[in-house]
Amino acid sequence: MSAPFASVLVIANPASGTYLPETAETVRRRFADAGRAVTLVVTEQAGHARKSAAEALAHDGPGIVVALGGDGTAHDVAAGLAGADTSASPHAARTPALLTLPTGTGNSFYREIWADRPWRDALELAVTAPHFRAIDLARVAENGASALLGASTGVVAQSLITARDITDAGRERYEKAVATSLRTFTPYPGRVLVDGEVVQEGPTVFANVGGGRHRGGRFELLPHSVLDDGLLDVCVVGTALPLRELPALSRDGGHVGREGVVYARGRSVVVERTDGHPLVFEYDGDVLDTPGERFTLDVMPGALRVVAPLPGR
Repeated sequence: MSAPFASVLVIANPASGTYLPETAETVRRRFADAGRAVTLVVTEQAGHARKSAAEALAHDGPGIVVALGGDGTAHDVAAGLAGADTSASPHAARTPALLTLPTGTGNSFYREIWADRPWRDALELAVTAPHFRAIDLARVAENGASALLGASTGVVAQSLITARDITDAGRERYEKAVATSLRTFTPYPGRVLVDGEVVQEGPTVFANVGGGRHRGGRFELLPHSVLDDGLLDVCVVGTALPLRELPALSRDGGHVGREGVVYARGRSVVVERTDGHPLVFEYDGDVLDTPGERFTLDVMPGALRVVAPLPGR
């Protein structure tokens, strides 16, 4: 559905991988030329994007909030728009809509919504014929945080730690981190429950829960995921699948259906490490520093409004 809106908030992250000030000005000017009142906020420190988005929840706030950055910026703005209410009840109808425009490196969330459409086309549709869609988020029970793309354990989460010491930029940095982590990674004894039922138990390479089909911009870890079906998808990879084959297979979801790979859906997903050691866990690219052996993710149906193309377009 579409509806008129009078004002727009643009939140731009100058630290994102491909950001240019000219891009922010292009976005600001296009909305302004269409008669919208536009506020441009250029983030200055961690938490700035989330705070600015949360302030947009005011009664007279903007109809659209633009996140100009990468997946981290999209996560921060979505978390702000989700508000303090992180329960599983729908509340998206009373929030501004998120428009993500990509100036990051992975840009997985932009790809979820707009596929390979150029960002200028997405901007034009948002200005002239906006269509709004309510999508699900995941709530991390242990800290109350919301996840936009999803969460993971094992080698996927470990790769984010490895990437801290790699100087390459962009998607190549994450790909090199994955390759490095796979060479040294030891599967952990794990268990995954979906809606209270055990779907996998034993040596685990990773469990990925979401949310978004893609992670890191190039890896399609959850090929069957739908953003607004009220369910979380989970893919668990065990040791029957050779680690050396995993990067190539996961580029197009080819790992799903292979021996040792479990794929399931539900409203609540629990990931555990069963040997008493802490489980490496991340959501939306943030590795959780608080040690834990068990993490729970619950779906928040329709929790976030986004600007999206009409179905089939």
